[in-house]
Amino acid sequence: MTQTPLDHLWSVIQSRKQELPEESYTASLFRKGENEILKKIGEEAIEILIAAKGEGDDRVIYESADLVYHLMVLLAARGLQWQDVEAELARRFRE
Repeated sequence: MTQTPLDHLWSVIQSRKQELPEESYTASLFRKGENEILKKIGEEAIEILIAAKGEGDDRVIYESADLVYHLMVLLAARGLQWQDVEAELARRFRE
């Protein structure tokens, strides 16, 4: 089965969490801790709002990708799984 881009990203994030390579931005977020990750999520959310109010769809997509990435880093930092989010979304569609 072929990995989706989100599955691949999740695998990379998990690898960075375990190996903590010095040159990795993701690993640097893990080293800095949850407060820094939360700060980045807040920044990305604001950037999406700004983009949606006047920077065009390409910018909204770009900032959305940044937000999803940082959200995945937060989940990994807390020992949660991306599949937990997918399961929650699936549960909501069944209701």
